[in-house]
Amino acid sequence: MEPITVSLESLYLPSLFPMLIAIAGGLTILIVDLIKENLHKSLYVMIAELFLALDLGAVIGLQINTRGFFDVMFVDGIAILSQIIIVVASMLFIPLALTSKRFHEFSLPEFFALFLFMVSGFQFMVASDNLILIFVGLETASLSLYTLIALHNREKSFEAAIKYFTMGALAAGFYAFGAALFYGLTGSVEIYKIAEVLSARGYEPIWVVLTAVSFMIAALGFKLSMVPFHTWTPDVYEGASAALAGYMSVVPKIAGFVVAMRLFEFLIHSDVTWVRDILYLAVVVTMTFANIVALVQKDVKRMLAYSSISHAGFVMAAIMIGTTQANSGLFLYWILFLFTNLGAFTMLWISRHKKNIWDTRFDHPYEKFSGLVQIMPVAATIMAIFMLSLAGVPPFSLFWGKLYIMGAAVNAGYIILAIIMAINSAISAYYYLKLIVYMFMRDPIDGKQVIYFKNTSLSLKTIVGISATFTILSSFFISPILGYITQIVRVSGF
Repeated sequence: MEPITVSLESLYLPSLFPMLIAIAGGLTILIVDLIKENLHKSLYVMIAELFLALDLGAVIGLQINTRGFFDVMFVDGIAILSQIIIVVASMLFIPLALTSKRFHEFSLPEFFALFLFMVSGFQFMVASDNLILIFVGLETASLSLYTLIALHNREKSFEAAIKYFTMGALAAGFYAFGAALFYGLTGSVEIYKIAEVLSARGYEPIWVVLTAVSFMIAALGFKLSMVPFHTWTPDVYEGASAALAGYMSVVPKIAGFVVAMRLFEFLIHSDVTWVRDILYLAVVVTMTFANIVALVQKDVKRMLAYSSISHAGFVMAAIMIGTTQANSGLFLYWILFLFTNLGAFTMLWISRHKKNIWDTRFDHPYEKFSGLVQIMPVAATIMAIFMLSLAGVPPFSLFWGKLYIMGAAVNAGYIILAIIMAINSAISAYYYLKLIVYMFMRDPIDGKQVIYFKNTSLSLKTIVGISATFTILSSFFISPILGYITQIVRVSGF
């Protein structure tokens, strides 16, 4: 019997380098802690940042449209672009640990190790079209994230972690069942082969395909917090630290969008109309319901949680439309959303306090920001910029993202969808402007308003500054950013 030989060229091991670097970073932090305990958290922050920088370099150095590691890794432009978003967001998040206040989780080296393992999980999700490897990446990232939420060491954090774990376990079951049905139908777990076999069979038996797609939509709906699978989102965001909540609103969702794009695009392009109809309904309901519920929220953090649900619905519309313009708009929107939303949650993180002195339940009620312009005019102005951008007010960054996706909807013939998007943007302006009214048009609450922003560490001020600068100046660079994104999306065949 001849020995089995494996060509290293066909393996294309560089496709694994970004994930391996992130995993190596996590292991390095654990080894350092074993050698010398109780080191200052700044060391772990620097190690994490160093490995994330190496990870980013490895991603940028990848060849587009190559396969690797027994063909389970798929490095197309979409994989590279989404990994850049994941790593950049992670590099912005990690310095938030250098807060001047003492928070339990940031003194633990395990926090940073788990964070890097989570990043590698998300990277595996977006850099593969193999349903099994996507599932492995999904669970690696999710299990790490559950633990990171619980490490916040507050009563609400344990509740949030348990809720997220329970709902995540259900979503994992839905995903596994949907993948099993696809495998049973086609004999493959590779998305492109599944597409070929189903297309050749004319998508018969239709009820099995419908069941498999429904389970996949439900599983990804949990990750993307689509209505009606959104119920965990406000509670988990409220229980997690504001910094981690901001991170959760960006990174897990871009991973979910890429998987949804790979999974549903071949069905949409094959004119399987019921998939498009299901997604159309999910998009409209998600945008509208989340916006209406956000109107009545009394806590800024919960308002931003429902706001992120609405934004996810907005972006899912791009996947449903399925044109190159729409898919380019998806990535443009999420890059702009990354800086704006992470900046808004960082402002909440800066104003964190141990005792709820404004409200018996909420950490960040609107009243807390009353008259902020009189106490900290710079902080109030920066928060207002983030709110105006999230509302889609020109010329701030997210206006261009919304405009481009609505333009894609009109060009693809979805006039009614574009009108619904515009109406939802108008509704959302109310609750974003409500916070601005509290900050600029109300008086400070006597005896309760405490200045937190002056004692903020340099690292937090830097992250807020980067986010605010990008939110303001990105309007001048929309064309080159969009040109780069469109080129990558076209090369990837989307």
